[in-house]
Amino acid sequence: MRTLAASLLAAALALHPARADDLPDLGDVSAATLSPAQERAIGWNAMRQIRASPSYLDDPEVDDYLATIGWRLVAVSPGARTQFTFFGIRDNSVNAFAMPGGYIGVHTGLLLTAQSESELASVLGHEVAHVTQKHLARMLAQQNKDSVWTMAALALAILAARSNGQAAMGAVLAAQAQALSNRLAFSRDNEREADRVGVSLLAKAGFDPHAMPVFLDRLQRASRLYETGAPTYMRSHPVTYERVADVQNRVFDLPYRQVPDSLEFHLVRAKLRAEQGDPRDAVTTFDEQVRERKFANETAAHYGLAVALIRAKDMKRAAVEIEAMQRAGIESGMQASLVGRFRTAQGDRAGALAWYASQIKTWPQHRGMVYAYAAALIDAGRAGEAVDVLDVAMLKDQEDGRLYELQAKAYSTLGKAALQHRSLAEASIAAGNLPLAIEHLQIALNAGGGDFYTLSTIEARLRELKALQPPR
Repeated sequence: MRTLAASLLAAALALHPARADDLPDLGDVSAATLSPAQERAIGWNAMRQIRASPSYLDDPEVDDYLATIGWRLVAVSPGARTQFTFFGIRDNSVNAFAMPGGYIGVHTGLLLTAQSESELASVLGHEVAHVTQKHLARMLAQQNKDSVWTMAALALAILAARSNGQAAMGAVLAAQAQALSNRLAFSRDNEREADRVGVSLLAKAGFDPHAMPVFLDRLQRASRLYETGAPTYMRSHPVTYERVADVQNRVFDLPYRQVPDSLEFHLVRAKLRAEQGDPRDAVTTFDEQVRERKFANETAAHYGLAVALIRAKDMKRAAVEIEAMQRAGIESGMQASLVGRFRTAQGDRAGALAWYASQIKTWPQHRGMVYAYAAALIDAGRAGEAVDVLDVAMLKDQEDGRLYELQAKAYSTLGKAALQHRSLAEASIAAGNLPLAIEHLQIALNAGGGDFYTLSTIEARLRELKALQPPR
């Protein structure tokens, strides 16, 4: 992602040198001349590149959890008309970022560093505020670009500057890149406004607003221990004594709220830790937590141990953890999905399919369960049923590339070549590969076997994608 962002940044620099005197005036809504559709298109084009990057986490359970927290905040945001997408980035740095069109990324380092769900929500609320207050849109609008592709490149430049300014920019003209990094950093007024709005969203959404100054203060104190500079979040969102004091003043009169963390908060963190590094080291870590009872949540500790044991292929011990979890009761879709993954890892495909069939009724919106159930149906020779399951899931999310990949596999099993390549085209779009998507649609037209309606929709989609190609 950083290499791609750096190359796009270089192009943006060459075409449109940055100026320090054209920062937008805060609060001037008329300055944000981009329409919501344009913002979404810019963010979508940038997001396609991110999804094609190895830094993209691509974990439906993490994304669904982030969306649950994010949408609680969006739901209480006055006048929020933007469609939001929350996703994870595989990066140990403590950071989060927003892009035009409501795309908000969260680094795994932030998820693991936040000590409460309200602290995590405070960062998401801040990023949601950057979008709803149109801070990013104003930056782009001030560039006076006519091309969505050029603005998408600038959006990725913002991402590079905010994710890891110095490292990402080192690949291009260093002096100019650093100048642009400074140019794209949110102004103090932007940060202050995002804090103000974020505190309000936290309180309205039922989180503890006092978590925001606590988190900022801890980051500021921790930064003194860094020999190589402040954490990434502090470089992209400057944390000063004045900023911490301002947020503390804002929450001073708000009542303290004891907000218990959700089970999913603990499960997601346990999963991330269990999937990091050598699986044997993860097993040792969780063994110690369980043995010495050094955990914030016992269910999550056993869940993390089970994930680590499956990774280490210690199926005998994993079975003990899974059985104990089932006896205690399945309280989350993540737990239910883990049982199915365990049975699959054991080679018990029939047992996994039966489990998914029983659990999908309880957790119909759990994407990990949907993926696994559809795959199990295809493997069992029941591709038609898999298509039905996937069609229902697509009503919720039409940008999910993995759904299209599974759909293509099901259509291939059914011998429907035109529909197979149409689905592969949509999967390619989600992966950021527009030329491959066009190629698949052309193959679909020539594959034969499709009815008039199917071929007409393929032709229409092909014309639409060709229009999206950047000018040569």
